[in-house]
Amino acid sequence: MNPTPSSSPGTPVRTFPVLLARLLREDPGRPLVTYYDDATGERTELSVVTYANWVSKNANLLLEELDVEPGDVVLLDLPAHWLVPVFLGAAWSIGAAVTTDPSVEHRVVVCGPDTVTTRAEDPDGAPVLACSLHPFATRFAQPLPPGVTDHGTAWPGQGDVLVPPEPVGPDAPARVGADATTTQGALLDAARAEPLPGSGRLLTDRHPLAGPVDDAGHLVADLLAPFAQGGSLVLVRHADPSGWAGRAEQERVDVVRREDGGR
Repeated sequence: MNPTPSSSPGTPVRTFPVLLARLLREDPGRPLVTYYDDATGERTELSVVTYANWVSKNANLLLEELDVEPGDVVLLDLPAHWLVPVFLGAAWSIGAAVTTDPSVEHRVVVCGPDTVTTRAEDPDGAPVLACSLHPFATRFAQPLPPGVTDHGTAWPGQGDVLVPPEPVGPDAPARVGADATTTQGALLDAARAEPLPGSGRLLTDRHPLAGPVDDAGHLVADLLAPFAQGGSLVLVRHADPSGWAGRAEQERVDVVRREDGGR
């Protein structure tokens, strides 16, 4: 990451770049995002410094390859996967916003393998960046539709140092819906208002972008609250219903939030 102005002790953090810089200063080697896919057996763990590197590379990809600028909107059409926190961080690090609503005007679409054909066939659609969702974010095994960028071939060559085009402020749009926009400052304010117990380590299968824009509860509780409180996120896809108790113990989590409402 590029040098980022830090907040003074006791000053509330109200932008994602400042939050990530603080995490890097405090404990860069600790786990920040841990991901399980119970259908494939995949386990991916990103430390703070590894996550920051993924954020930088993908922010540079958005900037340099896809011409995303501050204030633009990125449509995230991905399942609950470790790349979702990465792309959220990438967009927010350059002052761009995210949406899950295709009706919102957007500069680029980031999608997974299940929807790449549909996105590519939209004659008026934005450029498409397709993610294979393979371990280590590798390329697709088969050719993609014409004009679609394979994330697995595009991210490795991006720079490790991010120089955003302009400073990101708390009023930068973070999440956009058809009728509402939430800023980075508002999301981080809400994250601090929902403290997690213990060390703030959260186990969940809920998508970090679930829920309406004007009620940022899922997004804050499932991503920003652990980050803002010095905790971490354990995200599960295709969760095995019988495995919650064992995983909670194995990962030493403080709180479990399940899509089905269980605890």
